[in-house]
Amino acid sequence: MIRIAVPDLVSNSYFPAIAAVELGFFKSEGLDASIDLLFPVPKTFAALRDGQLDFVVGSAHATLLAFPDWNGAKLLAAIAQHTYWFLVIRKDLNPQRGDLTIVKGLRIGAAPGVDLSLQRMLVEAGIDPAKNNVQIMPIPGAAGPNVSFGLSAAKALEDGKLDGFWANGMGCEVALRRGVGTMVIDVRRGDGPPSARHYTFPALVTTEKRIQQEPETVAAAIRAIIKAHKSLKQDISLATEVGKKRFPSAEAELIAELIRRDLPYYDPTITEEKIASMNRFATDIGLLSAPVTYDKVVAIEFSHLWKEAV
Repeated sequence: MIRIAVPDLVSNSYFPAIAAVELGFFKSEGLDASIDLLFPVPKTFAALRDGQLDFVVGSAHATLLAFPDWNGAKLLAAIAQHTYWFLVIRKDLNPQRGDLTIVKGLRIGAAPGVDLSLQRMLVEAGIDPAKNNVQIMPIPGAAGPNVSFGLSAAKALEDGKLDGFWANGMGCEVALRRGVGTMVIDVRRGDGPPSARHYTFPALVTTEKRIQQEPETVAAAIRAIIKAHKSLKQDISLATEVGKKRFPSAEAELIAELIRRDLPYYDPTITEEKIASMNRFATDIGLLSAPVTYDKVVAIEFSHLWKEAV
């Protein structure tokens, strides 16, 4: 059994990997795979480091939380392109799209590891979280083995336990549809400081040991993700099929629309420019101590597989 974990399950963030398992694409590659939730992202990557998992699908930069300076793990493929979180603020505060100054004096929920990107984005926008009393805090109720981070964020906003959150597209959509939140920043689509779009991206990750010992398994996993990309682009109703297997009923009905919006970003390619931008971000937030080469971060021996996705 190939063990895969994601730090958020009821979400669009890592959905192609969930689809690759549930639609049988890992099986078609000869791999019997399971995919489960292991939150938060530092814990997810620690489990990969400790040999409890075979692959992780999570934020590319968060690999550094368990593998300092990119020692011991590599990125295999992008699950999608660009930073993929949303800043949502309580609707009754009358926030405006693109106006980050609204966060001053507010309680903003963000997951461990994910909060690093929010902090950096605010600093680049000229907002010092400490001086401006921006309380970046964990999401109330987000702990537990089967809890969805985004849904917990939307619930905490609705209950008045937060003034805003920095979380996935599902949490954003639920908050908007319930009428409790307004989406202020969507960095993937150009909001906020331009550099924020390139902080990170969702990626398929494994250890260097697995790459060396089981290269065929690694290649098969990459191909399974690419098959999921192609299938979702061809038939968006497959997203609902997968959602009904793994999500609560309300979120299963929402997922196809979220995936439809994300389809333009379904490209497994990891460019040198993407890694350079991510590593600048990682250096700025103290996760990376010194420059590293592209091939230190990315398993380039499998890059030919990305071209087959085009």
